Amino acid sequence: MARFISLLNWTDQGIRNAKETINRAQAARKAFESAGGKMVDIYWTIGQYDVVVTFDAPDSDTAYRLMLATGMQGNVRTLTMPAMDEQAMSKILQGLS
Repeated sequence: MARFISLLNWTDQGIRNAKETINRAQAARKAFESAGGKMVDIYWTIGQYDVVVTFDAPDSDTAYRLMLATGMQGNVRTLTMPAMDEQAMSKILQGLS
């Protein structure tokens, strides 16, 4: 499975419905699992981003679908990037000359 990090900002709709954020997070966990992925962590933050999510997905197509489905609900805008742990980075570095 590939790991991804998503930085989320609430839309006007999302902040108006902030009291529902825990319910939306629980629904997202279920949606990720249904798609073959897993939401690893979710953090509500203060600053440039409102929420940070780490998740696993079988491939980038699945991650893309999950983020599109999340954005289509209208509560957040997402910025998603692939992430590598130390083991994966070590593999990549072995291929350098």
